[in-house]
Amino acid sequence: MRGFSDRRDLKGAWDAERSPPWPNDARLAVSLVVNVEEGAELSIGDGDERNEAVYEKREEIVGAPDPCMESHFAYGPRAGYRRIVSALAAADAPATFSTCGRAALRTPWLIQDAAGRGHEISCHGWRWEQHAGMDEVSERAIIAKTYDTITQISGAPPVGWHTRSASTLATRRLLVEHGGFLYDSDAYDDDAPRIERWSGRNHIILPYAFDTNDMRFGPGGGFVQAEDFTTYCLAAFERLWAEGAVAARMMSIGLHLRFMGRPARIGGLEQLLDAMRAKGGVWFATRRQIAERWRAASGLGPWTQVQEMTE
Repeated sequence: MRGFSDRRDLKGAWDAERSPPWPNDARLAVSLVVNVEEGAELSIGDGDERNEAVYEKREEIVGAPDPCMESHFAYGPRAGYRRIVSALAAADAPATFSTCGRAALRTPWLIQDAAGRGHEISCHGWRWEQHAGMDEVSERAIIAKTYDTITQISGAPPVGWHTRSASTLATRRLLVEHGGFLYDSDAYDDDAPRIERWSGRNHIILPYAFDTNDMRFGPGGGFVQAEDFTTYCLAAFERLWAEGAVAARMMSIGLHLRFMGRPARIGGLEQLLDAMRAKGGVWFATRRQIAERWRAASGLGPWTQVQEMTE
């Protein structure tokens, strides 16, 4: 039989799971991720090669600027952001604001406000685009540009990265070689963190999720009413919370300013946060906090954000 490459790990830790390492004997680490992409979407009006075609309006305008799409995206920072941060504050839940570099450049007040509230600011690429097919020189430059821009605007160097959809086979190695990244979220294959060795260094992988995600309010995504989001995410939460009695579990909940920030949807997030708070045994944490906790529980020393770092 023809052999397969060992690049893919389909086994994971299913026969050697770790006990929950979360503080205060919490059963479950909950990671709320607020994606900040507005202003980084592809736009001919901004000099990009084409217009973005993924939104509730599924109609790509070819060869001309698309002010309709631009206006849809603008709803996020203009109106949606305030509702989301208010819901997070009411639940005393820190979040990770996964931010495109060009979006940060256009909405510095938003990024600075989120950082001032104690939320983590992480990297989500320069533009809101896939990296699949990107050459290594270009990708390395984009990683550095995004890192430097978010450092300058937020006032602190980011430690996390998440590529929109498909990364390249080189992305993780380039992040480690850059030296500024503790973790990335370019994985969707588990409900617990893990550590991998890349370029001779320990790197944290924090899997992300597309199902417990408000992107499913888009056409065909399955969410219509605010309660659809609450019901689905709460079902995932209850199962992971139960499993967390004996094994380490984390739950990622994806949010977008222009999706969950709508007036008919924000109640779904508020209801979910209230239900999780009432359950107890939950650690609401930024992705940085989860990565640092996992690293410490693995017996590794404190992580230092230095490019020349070796372990």
